[in-house]
Amino acid sequence: MSKHDIAHSEDALGSPSSRGGKGRSCVRHCGRFWWAYVILVAVIIAIVVPVVILVAVPKIAQSKLDHAKLTVDGIAVSNTTPNSYTMSINSTLRSDGQVKATIAPFSGVMYLEDYEPHTPFVRINFPQTKSVKLQTVNISQPIQIEDMEAFTRFNTWVQTNESLRVTIKGDTTVKVSGIRKTYGVTFRNTITIKGTSSLNGFKGLSVTDSAVSLVPDARGDNFKGRVSIPNPSVLTLEIGNASFSNLLEGRDIGTVFIDNLVLRPGDNNVSMRANITQAPVLAAIQKRPYCQDGIIPFELRGKNVSNGGQRLSYFADALSVGSVTTNIDIGSTLKQSLNLTVACGPAS
Repeated sequence: MSKHDIAHSEDALGSPSSRGGKGRSCVRHCGRFWWAYVILVAVIIAIVVPVVILVAVPKIAQSKLDHAKLTVDGIAVSNTTPNSYTMSINSTLRSDGQVKATIAPFSGVMYLEDYEPHTPFVRINFPQTKSVKLQTVNISQPIQIEDMEAFTRFNTWVQTNESLRVTIKGDTTVKVSGIRKTYGVTFRNTITIKGTSSLNGFKGLSVTDSAVSLVPDARGDNFKGRVSIPNPSVLTLEIGNASFSNLLEGRDIGTVFIDNLVLRPGDNNVSMRANITQAPVLAAIQKRPYCQDGIIPFELRGKNVSNGGQRLSYFADALSVGSVTTNIDIGSTLKQSLNLTVACGPAS
């Protein structure tokens, strides 16, 4: 290898002196233009931080709110009047608790998720809440009925469905811990609640301890008893004085009254009274198959509802949609009340 070849190879690889020169050149460059790099970093921060604050944080907050789970433990409708009532809601709000934030109070609406258009049947004020893992949210406030048709529809669905989906929706603001700015978000949560299937055709309703009288009392009543009404829902409804048409074999034979009815979750045992035409009942009890065991089926259909002497159309109209057939042991009632024994005649 010639001297010329060796010199060429050293230049290609870069001699120590040339590599040191490049390093010193870079240091001199940074020393001269450090301010430009500082400005560049500041510009990047000035762009990225607002984007995070204005775009990313609100999206995260909304996402956390969307994934929060609201469980309704109880709903009570009380102090019922023709155009107002008091609504109380006991609920539990659950979230992952990873983002510490405060949700401002807001006015929200409730509507039936599976009925369109989504017309609110109530507007209610929700309190301030925190994004903790578990929080109790209790509300109680007087309500003026803004849309009677929507509220009647809600009561009808409650009383004619095994379950129904109700959506709670409202616009509010959220403040994330450590950030001064507040962000607009929408609270929207759909819950599934059981209907009062006792009023879904009054399923499970039964009459016991019945008594009959040949002479009506001062109110015209000649039949009394106890009614058991199961309510598997979380709803408490102050219905008031409810009346029902009493049908035997398709014929209206009188009216059944349940006074001061407050339907609570679980089994409701209340008194009932009735003003009935007895002749059709006495005729039926002598026919087969009723004379064999003394049990006669009666159909009850909602007729009217009033509270404090005022008609509650939203309950009355809902009750009139459905009916129930309940079996009453008339044979035993006649024996205990009048000492009458019913027997079947010769088979024809």
